[in-house]
This record gives sequence, C-alpha cells and structure tokens, in this order.
Amino acid sequence: MKCNPVPLAVSLALAAFAAEACAQAPAPAAKPPVIPQVCLSCHQAQPNAVQGIFENVAFKSRSIQLKIDNHTEIVPFDPATLKVVDAGVAKPAEALRDIAKNREARIDYVDDNGRKMATKISFKGPIKIAPEKLANYDEVVALVAQGPDKGNYTLIDSRPLPRVQEGTIPGAINVPYPAWDKVVDRLPKDKGRRIVFFCQGVTCMMSPNSLLKAEALGYTNAKVYREGYPEWLERNVGVIAAAHYKEAFVDKQIPSVLVDARPASLAAEGAIAGAVSIPPSAVRAAVAGLPDPKQKAPIVVYDGDNGASAKVVAQVIKESGQPNVTVLGGGLDAWKAAKNPVTAGALPTKVAYAPKPRPGSIANDEFVKLASATPANVIILDVRNQDEANAGMIKGAKLIPDEELAARIGELPKDRKIVAHCSTGVRAEMAYHKLKQAGYDVSFLYAVIDVKKNGEFKVTPN
Repeated sequence: MKCNPVPLAVSLALAAFAAEACAQAPAPAAKPPVIPQVCLSCHQAQPNAVQGIFENVAFKSRSIQLKIDNHTEIVPFDPATLKVVDAGVAKPAEALRDIAKNREARIDYVDDNGRKMATKISFKGPIKIAPEKLANYDEVVALVAQGPDKGNYTLIDSRPLPRVQEGTIPGAINVPYPAWDKVVDRLPKDKGRRIVFFCQGVTCMMSPNSLLKAEALGYTNAKVYREGYPEWLERNVGVIAAAHYKEAFVDKQIPSVLVDARPASLAAEGAIAGAVSIPPSAVRAAVAGLPDPKQKAPIVVYDGDNGASAKVVAQVIKESGQPNVTVLGGGLDAWKAAKNPVTAGALPTKVAYAPKPRPGSIANDEFVKLASATPANVIILDVRNQDEANAGMIKGAKLIPDEELAARIGELPKDRKIVAHCSTGVRAEMAYHKLKQAGYDVSFLYAVIDVKKNGEFKVTPN
C-alpha cells in the first residue's frame, strides 16, 4: 500500500501545534524530598523511609509531623504496632509524647492503599567518638578565653553557612563539611596546630566526618567538640557577624531583639534600625521586659566596636534565663563598614517582640472575627474527634476529624477558604499541610481553643 506524503505546510503546522501544546502542558510536579539536603553529605535516601526533623505528634489523630527542608510530611501510625527507637533503645509508642521536638528522626513506613503508614520511628543517639578525640565544654571555654592567636588553636564550625549565619562560637571559622572539597584551603597550614571541630550537637555527623577528613590530610592534633553549638548557646553567649545578621534576620524579616548597649545619648546619634537601648547600667532592670524565655527569641547585642559593654549586657541577659543570646561581632563599626544604614534619634527602652507566625497560621483575633460571623466564602473546619465536638462546636463549623480528612477531603469545596482548628493547634497544623498539598486555600489556628456546648468559644495563645 502506497502512502501519500504529508504536505510540508501541514507538517509544519502539526509541529507548531505540538510545540504549543507542550509549552502549555503543566510541568510534572516535583517529588517532595524524603531526606534533608544537608543530610545527603553523610547519608543516602532509603526506600520506604523519610528522614527529617520531628516536629509534632498527635495521638488523637494518630499522626506524626516531620519537617524535611521546606516540606512537611504527615505520616499516620497505629499506636499498637508503631515501634519507637530512641538512641538504640526500644520504647512504647506513648514515649513519643515525651520525646523532645526538633530532633532528627527517620520514619520507616509501608504503603497502605496509597498513603504512608509508619511502622517505626527512630531517633539518632550520640555519635560515637574515641574519648581521646573529644573536647568538652570547659576546654572550649578556656580556648575561647585565650583567643586563637594566644591559644595557638583553630576552632572550626563544620555546619553549612545558613546555620553559621544564625550564630557561632566566638573565634570560630567556617569550614562547612557539605562543601569540604571547595573550602578545605581554609584549614590552617600548620598540620600540627590544635584544631577543634564542632557542629549541631551530639547526633550531628558533620564535625566527626570533618575530623576524619582532616586526619586523612595529615593533621595530627584535631578533636571534636561533640555537643557543639547547641550546648554552647545553652550555656554561653554566641557571636554573629554583622553581614550574617543582616542576611539571616534583617533580609529574611525574621523577628529578633536587637540591643544597643552604648550610652543612650551615643546611640541616639546613629544606631541599627529596630534596636532598643539597654546600656550596662540598665540591663538588670530591663531583663524583666524581655520576651518569655520559652519563646527562644534571638537576642543580639552590640556596642560600638565589639567592646566590653556588649559582652556585659549579653552576659546579664544570658544569666536571666534567655536561651538564644549573641553578640554582634565588631559592633556598629562592623555594621557600617559593611555599608549598612544607621538611623538617628532616641531609641526606645522597652522591647517589642512578636515571633514569626508559623507558616499558614492565622492571627488569633482574625480567627475570632471569622468564627464569630463566618462569611459565605469561608469554612471553619473543626478537625477534632467526634467526642470532643460533642462537648461543643463553633456554630456553622464543619467537623471532619483529622484522621478522616484524607478519606473525606472531597467534602470540602476548593472555591472557599478553609480555616482549620482543633483544641491546641497541633492537629489543625497537620490538617493545614494536607489540604495545602491538595491545592486548597487554607490556614489554621495555632492556639488553645475551648468551645462550650452553646457554641461560645475562647481562644488562648499557645
């Protein structure tokens, strides 16, 4: 059978149509990460497992919330069968209630009709290092007090730059393990010089692996401060470079408490925008007005040139119980040297701090307004259990318990805004992530809410 050739014009038209169709076709959705990017320098992704930071657990909806870079993974579990392993020790599922948040965790799962069902959650224990290769807190304190030149040592922060930008141990240089081959020239030339590596705590592999790399290069006097920056910041004052403070806090609009420790009259001549005036003479009276230590507010103290005033004020603030206190390295002089602006005028003396809202959360007063008189384009979604709802529900709210949300998600229209709540905000946040990933316009209340039988409710900040 002989086929007639397709005319050239038709071929070009078909090709153009195909090209346009391809251009208009949506790009395939990127697969969510299953392991943090930074962990890939030491680990590999494993089948049927997700690895990240343990953020929360909700026993009423039987769900675990895991943070993997910018992605949130919600994994259901059965308390009767879930295995919990904490630093190699098997524990009952109920132990999840008491395990500290923000720990590294790995969840192994099986496929349950298209959804992940957790079978085991494992929390890393301390990295094992030969005792003679360990440096403790007191040793590091003594070194920092001497300074690198007098003490003849190099203190190395092995964490990635974004971590270092939030603060580090005074005198440390950054040789990030994930970029080792690109920055190895930052190591001291003298291979017999005392080196102390540190990173993000006892479970972090970056400083132990840096030690191995350094020894392979011939360094003979290297150790690891295994407890690293978390312990240092818990017990002492950190330091943050002027450029880093701008990049990590100012540019990203991350709330912090910025303290100018110079005399008020000098601060009025020029200061960093947003600073509050607390000189050494006023600091003991001022600590009562600082944020609740439970908020872990970043508190950054500076003076003119990294002098005694900033250190005195920072130390008093630290001793008052604040867990996250750093000194701005080089003070205002370093800030101005980096071409950053200053503002003139009397500084406030009272601290005004509000933590950055959790992604997707709605302000408490805005929720009260919507729940009291719900507009037609809004649905108040109650994700508590039926027995909780029986004790009282907000008038007009729709009840879908969080554990039933995946199966009943079709009951929610996509042309209306969804505002989720539970009793404390934990399950509401999990519901938010599920609905967000399904394409809904959704927010959630991160607060304690008490609903009476008649529908009246009270919202209390967490």
